[in-house]
Amino acid sequence: MVPPVAVSPLIKTARWSALLIGVFYGKQRFDYLKPIAEEEKRVEEAEKVVREEQERIYKELSEANSDTILK
Repeated sequence: MVPPVAVSPLIKTARWSALLIGVFYGKQRFDYLKPIAEEEKRVEEAEKVVREEQERIYKELSEANSDTILK
């Protein structure tokens, strides 16, 4: 087995810096996207209510049109 190689302090610092910058960037990006996603979800829920109402009306109309003596 080969003994582990000593990693340069510069490389260690660069790795930790990249990690911390990535965490900071991720937090900022999440905070930026969260309100947008909430708005999209709210709009989608409103559209779902309208779509369900339209489907209910369509179903009632199709049932009313299908009621005949010939059943």
